[in-house]
Amino acid sequence: MSDAFEKVDGLQHLAIFPLPLVLLPNEVLPLHIFEPRYQQMLGDIQLQRNIFGLSYFDPKETFAEMPSVGSIGCAAEIRETQQMADGRSNILTAGVIRYHLLDYIETGKPYLIAKVEFFEDIDEQQNDLMTVAGEVFELFERVAKAAFDLSGKRGKLPEIQQTDPEHLSFLITGAFNLDLELRYHMLEMRSTMERLNKLRGFLEQAVEKMEENAQLHKSAQTNGHSSKKIDI
Repeated sequence: MSDAFEKVDGLQHLAIFPLPLVLLPNEVLPLHIFEPRYQQMLGDIQLQRNIFGLSYFDPKETFAEMPSVGSIGCAAEIRETQQMADGRSNILTAGVIRYHLLDYIETGKPYLIAKVEFFEDIDEQQNDLMTVAGEVFELFERVAKAAFDLSGKRGKLPEIQQTDPEHLSFLITGAFNLDLELRYHMLEMRSTMERLNKLRGFLEQAVEKMEENAQLHKSAQTNGHSSKKIDI
C-alpha cells in the first residue's frame, strides 16, 4: 500500500470543498477559509484526519449546484492552520490522492459530504516508465533553464527533484500554467505513461523555440559578440 493510500485507509466519506481549480497529488495549495459552512467543515475534519476533498467546480460554467457524481477530485491534507479571531482561517494544504465522487451523503451538515473511491495510476512496465520519465525530466530542465535565461536570470531557477514516474508526472504538470480543463484531464488519467507522453509532447513543442529565444535574448544583451552590455 502506498503512503497516499495509507493516509486515507478506511475513509469512505469525505467533506467536499468545491472550488474553480484543480488540485494535483503532492501539490501545495494555500486557502483562505471564510464562509461559516467551511469554517465548520474545517473544525469537523480537524477532529479526524485533517483530510477533505477538493473537487473542481465553477458555478459560472454550469447549471449544476455541486460537482457531478462521477467526477474526479483530489483529497487534500491540512498541513498548517492559522486561526483568526473572527473565525476565518488561513490553511496550507497538500494534495494526497485522487478520488471518484460516487454519491452524496445526507448528514444535515451545511457542507457537502460524498461517498468516494480513491485511486492511483495503474501498474505499468517500470523500465519503460523510467526511460520516458528520464526524457521528460531532461526536457523540463531545458525548458526551465531557457525560461530562467529569458527572464534575465531574475528570481530562482525552478527545481523539481527526479522521483518516481507518477509523482514526477504530477510535479511537472503542476509546473505548467495549463488551463483548468487540461489540468483536469491530466488528473483523471490513470496511466502514468499516457501523462508522461502528453507532457513530453508539450515540452518538445516548447523547448527548441524557448532555447532559440533565450539565445537571441542573450545575444541582444551582449550585442552578439561581447559579454559587456551596450548602453543605449
